[in-house]
Amino acid sequence: MKRNFSSLQGRKVDLLVCGGGIYGAWAAYDAALRGLSVAIVEQGDWASATSSASSKLIHGGLRYLETYDFKLVRKALHERQMLLEAAPHRVWPLRFGVPIYEGSRIGALQMRTGLGLYDFLAGSLRQDFSHCHFSRDEFAGRFPSLAADKLKGGFTYTDAQTDDVRLVLELVAGAAAAGVACVNYCKLTGLIEEGGQACGARVRDEVSGCSAEIRARQIVNAAGQWAAASEQGRKWCRLSKGVHLVMAGEVAEEALLLTAQSDGRVFFIIPWYGMTLLGTTDKDYSGDPDHVGVEPDDVAYLLAAANHYLKLAWTEKDVIGSFAGLRVLKRSDDASPSAVSRGWEMKTAGNGVHYSIGGKLTSAREDAARIVDAVCAQLGSSVPCLTGGRKFPWAPEASYASWLNAALARARELGVDPASAKWLLRRHGKRAGEILCNIESDRRLAERIVPALPLILGDLLFCARNEMVVHLEDLLRRRMPLLILAKVDEALLRRIAASVAPVLGWDEVAVNREVGCLMGNQGKNH
Repeated sequence: MKRNFSSLQGRKVDLLVCGGGIYGAWAAYDAALRGLSVAIVEQGDWASATSSASSKLIHGGLRYLETYDFKLVRKALHERQMLLEAAPHRVWPLRFGVPIYEGSRIGALQMRTGLGLYDFLAGSLRQDFSHCHFSRDEFAGRFPSLAADKLKGGFTYTDAQTDDVRLVLELVAGAAAAGVACVNYCKLTGLIEEGGQACGARVRDEVSGCSAEIRARQIVNAAGQWAAASEQGRKWCRLSKGVHLVMAGEVAEEALLLTAQSDGRVFFIIPWYGMTLLGTTDKDYSGDPDHVGVEPDDVAYLLAAANHYLKLAWTEKDVIGSFAGLRVLKRSDDASPSAVSRGWEMKTAGNGVHYSIGGKLTSAREDAARIVDAVCAQLGSSVPCLTGGRKFPWAPEASYASWLNAALARARELGVDPASAKWLLRRHGKRAGEILCNIESDRRLAERIVPALPLILGDLLFCARNEMVVHLEDLLRRRMPLLILAKVDEALLRRIAASVAPVLGWDEVAVNREVGCLMGNQGKNH
């Protein structure tokens, strides 16, 4: 996957996709599989906004049953099951615990009914996906970090987890392999119109400063928060900010779904890369979409919400990292953003440009298919969507279980520790074989970058070489989430930058610039 801005100059395509998050990536990949000529441009890095700031879940949305949004839940659960089968390296089951305390907003009977409905909407699943009820002692033993005072019992149910950025990257790679011109750090500077209809776009390379014109028969705007912040977008959209905190160590091997005492909102405590992800907040946002940050009150809200349930209270000193993102919601007059539907819709402007509004990480594939359906209808093509149930680009061809066991055994032989091996295979799928070959040639590549994290040097160098990295932040925040999983000092940044400089063609000036930029931005991630 190589970046080539010059490939856009004078290019004529059936479809131009603007926005390199989950919706843009799915749309570009889907359209290419249907035989359309496609280009996708992203003004920053792939998945650099909303799609890297999620709760890392592929789920039906249990809480949406309270608002009777059964259609959304059924759709998301169907997509969850499809992704578990089509991309087992990318999406894996995650069990959730739901404690019931005296005075809980939702009691045991209501929770049992809701989880039963959730299982029913999911359709035919393995027995181990069904919800289970536990007594007080059983639940306390399963989740020993929870305060047992006034605990009455609890339930578990299964959803799924992913690495959201890796999901987007794999789709972009699949699109590129299918012939799509994929360019990050490529800013849309204006549309080209003829007779009041958009027929192309002017773009600028944010690396070199060069410009290009692309002619396109159809254009899709999947720019998320930037589309929503435009004059037209404000009529269609509403922005909500969500914040997550990364806490040291794992609270449990399974996740927890909890309810904040202050406002009744659902939040999660989730194991992630050997750390714990705590989130999320949900409040209206009207500021600059380019500068979304974590504020002290966001941190205080999440810590207070979690500490209500934990035996050992967290403080700000326990926060390893943090990140904030904006959700694009459909325009609504509901007072609380949490009450606004996470449903998706497409709007088409007077100049023919299609806009993707709202949606969820889980159901983005099906929504993107509807976008491409509309594009194909305009182009006179009747080729149906081919992404449903299709194996992901990096999914092993053989039996996943057999491949996994063999790959884990090989990694162990090469000196990769078990946790790092597990995450290496999740992050790269069948491409991990190439990384293991590199380790065979140089055993130092099996070492962890940071002792506390399951991320190895061989992974770092592979990402730098093969995944369209432009800046050090691309590599350490999105290709691997090191910047939010560890407190990284300047010495480590310089050591990492020096190790990848030959691959990325950086001289000493470039290394100093990249390290200086990250040091200046530390406040955004911590």
